[in-house]
Amino acid sequence: MQFHYALVDDLLSREEFERRVEEKMQECGDMVDETTAAMLVVKDCGRHHVKIEALDGRSSLFSFFGKVISKSEAKEFLRPEGEKGLVTNIILGDETGQVRAVLWDEKAMAAEEIDLGDVLEIIGRRTGRSGGDINVLALRKAVCDIQCQTSVEPRLSPPKRRDVEVCLITREEPRQVSRRDGTTMDLCEAVVGIEEELCRLVCWQPELIENLPEGSSIRITGALEKYRQAARELVVDETSTISPGEEAIGYRLNTIDEIREEGIYSVGGTVRSVQPARTFTRRDGQISHVKNIVIAGGDCEIRVVIWGERALMPVLPGERTDIYLGKAREGRFGDLELHVGQGSFLRVIPGDHQEEIEMTGTVIATRHGLFIDDGDHIFLIDGNLPHGSEFRVRGIVSGQRLALHHAEPVRQEVESVRDRALAIRDAST
Repeated sequence: MQFHYALVDDLLSREEFERRVEEKMQECGDMVDETTAAMLVVKDCGRHHVKIEALDGRSSLFSFFGKVISKSEAKEFLRPEGEKGLVTNIILGDETGQVRAVLWDEKAMAAEEIDLGDVLEIIGRRTGRSGGDINVLALRKAVCDIQCQTSVEPRLSPPKRRDVEVCLITREEPRQVSRRDGTTMDLCEAVVGIEEELCRLVCWQPELIENLPEGSSIRITGALEKYRQAARELVVDETSTISPGEEAIGYRLNTIDEIREEGIYSVGGTVRSVQPARTFTRRDGQISHVKNIVIAGGDCEIRVVIWGERALMPVLPGERTDIYLGKAREGRFGDLELHVGQGSFLRVIPGDHQEEIEMTGTVIATRHGLFIDDGDHIFLIDGNLPHGSEFRVRGIVSGQRLALHHAEPVRQEVESVRDRALAIRDAST
């Protein structure tokens, strides 16, 4: 009874639960045992068993049956406070899908008594990660049988090394990340096309890809393939090598009207509107940013929510953007939104016409970025030129953007003229 009470302990007291179980047994004329009656009470409370495909629902607590398809060896780890812990994973399946269940400490030790093919009754919560793993709160062996696929789905398989040929679609600038031991490493993230789909590439050796042209085919030897948040990911590290590819790799973007359910999508569209980035404090105390834009394609449009440092990237109405590996999920008003966060990418597509220009104008800082205005034209620029100052700049114009090649303050020329005038005056006296 304790097992089933765990499903409703936030709704009923233990005494009330036992009273309802007793009533249920009397209603059924002692035709059901205590376990069955407890299950009926749980169902009356709206906490009935679900299929594995329903574990991504809004409820935070789930009860389900699953057949053990695979299990890993228990691993010991050290908690931040110095205490040792134990964790293991088992893959459970039913006729609707598979899920990774995570067992901690005593439950991880008890997993030694679990065999492949056993059917378990599980009470658990989602781990908080988008991958859909379940933290097991309680479990027990069940006497029922489940007919399901016995091979582990690729997204739940352990990481493995393989040689792949991919198309390098776009990459971000290398950045330093901190490791748990306090040291730092350089990291470069990219999007690649592989086997007619897109996936994230994490490169711990940025020099291997930083000079490769976007759109080129490359062959990666010893890439570590794994799944993160249900999406495939390739990792390039010190054991990997990269060389030119031999074949053209094809891929396609989704259209906006194809985003009809939650999932991962890569789409292109034209920016309809942009809201300024907002700063907020995360639950862990870190400062972050968020920005909303709307993109359109054909007769459809969708709201895009951009998180973290990417929210500070200037985006202008009318620009063409590609979003790679965005996560569609239901917004507060029930419609689908596309979220660009960790593991997602946003790319502004340059205009078809590009030309080199030189102009003198005033630098203007706005909520949407830094601009230079000469009275006739205004362009978005990169860099950190001071607001309100006059600059002579030279660069490449593409659409509404000016990629700076050179910038100098106009006041330097004024000072130079004054110095020359003083020199001439002194020479004449």
